[in-house]
Amino acid sequence: MTLVLLVGAQFVVMLDTSIVNVALPTIQDRLGLSHTGAAWTVNAYFLAFGGTLLLGGRLADTLGRRRLFTLAAVAFTVASVGAALASTEVILIAARAAQGLSAAVLSPTAMSILLASFPGNTRGRAMNAWGAASTLGGAIGVLVGGGVTAAWGWSAVFWITVPITAIAALSTRRLIPADTSTTRQRTPIDITGAASVTAAALSLIYLAVSVPVQGFGAPGTIVASIGGVAAMVVFCLAERRAADPILPLVLFRSRTVSLGLVVSLLGGAARASSFTIAALYLQQVMRMDAGTAGLAMVPTSVAGFVVTIVGLPRALRRLGARVTVTIGLVVLAVGHAWLSSASNWVHYTAGVLPGLLLIAVGVALSFTPTTILIADAMSSERPGLAAGMASASSQIGAALGVAVLTASIVAHAGPQPVLGASALSEGFKHAFLNAAGIATTAALLALSLVIANRERPVFGMNRLRPVNAASLPE
Repeated sequence: MTLVLLVGAQFVVMLDTSIVNVALPTIQDRLGLSHTGAAWTVNAYFLAFGGTLLLGGRLADTLGRRRLFTLAAVAFTVASVGAALASTEVILIAARAAQGLSAAVLSPTAMSILLASFPGNTRGRAMNAWGAASTLGGAIGVLVGGGVTAAWGWSAVFWITVPITAIAALSTRRLIPADTSTTRQRTPIDITGAASVTAAALSLIYLAVSVPVQGFGAPGTIVASIGGVAAMVVFCLAERRAADPILPLVLFRSRTVSLGLVVSLLGGAARASSFTIAALYLQQVMRMDAGTAGLAMVPTSVAGFVVTIVGLPRALRRLGARVTVTIGLVVLAVGHAWLSSASNWVHYTAGVLPGLLLIAVGVALSFTPTTILIADAMSSERPGLAAGMASASSQIGAALGVAVLTASIVAHAGPQPVLGASALSEGFKHAFLNAAGIATTAALLALSLVIANRERPVFGMNRLRPVNAASLPE
């Protein structure tokens, strides 16, 4: 039941990343949202969620995981009710931002509880369930968003999560044991480090979601760029002086941690952009309506779920996390490369579906093992930090991936392509090729970790030497 509670929280977090997308046209019509307001209804959640994930994970280790999980579940419930009752553009965007902030605490806290509650050979199976919840949440959001909106109105996409998070908040004390670990810190929280790293992450994600629309020369883009660089400088200086840094820089002396985060960043870019770009391709090039495009993505969701439940545990047990990540990223790259030639095919079944299925398999085999790799390479005393770092790198990568691939489509097709679907098809071809390149680069980095560590896998995880910041020289 503890596992059900934790993966249920992750399911809700991932559900809200996608369920609003299909309902957005109806929301825009009913509330009279501007085009900017409609975009920020989606981006406010994404920006707040990805930008504060690292802080949320660190707070779990500092303030207590059970307490923080309860508060985050309550906050998410209140924010969802606020979004459902929103009557203006400003209220809706503010509620979505509050959902994102709550999710940034709820997700890494739930993962840190999972990492602490399921050690050894049980962790692989628990992480499989976590990955399945993530996959299923995103898939169901795409599938049910339109149907729920049509049946009960746009506010239903927000009401649907309220019972789940409310039950989670009420069940926490009974299902999650109190924090007894020594990881709860009595030293003051590193406020400067927390604020600066959050500002840097927010600046980076803001650039990712705004550059394709505003361009590099826009005032907001320039300010975000300068602010992001300044925040990173402040962060590095603060971490060198802090008694208990929010992100100990000494961790990056570990090759596994450093390369693992880069693999997570690039993998997140290739994974998250996969279904976003594919869904746009089905509607804009193959001329499917939203409902048909949603049905066309069903086999992908089913394949990803099955591989996560059935294939991933066996791969982790026999090959270990590093090899599994590498294989997953290679399959992901092949899937994108296949879709880059989809314009040469006439039918969805023969041309597009095989590429989508390959992408689904690649996502399933690379998402959860990347988190396991990073968590196992770090000290077990900081599960919240490990969870926050893995989630933040993946989410920031997702934002960058969508931005880069969207810009690639526009660059090769033009903002108003005169050749219609043909020009758009050329733009998507380059976008899929770029995604294949990103996944290939991540696979090569993961392969270097495989070569560097040839120890035999045990119970789905390699025998990695944890990095304890306190044991390393300054």
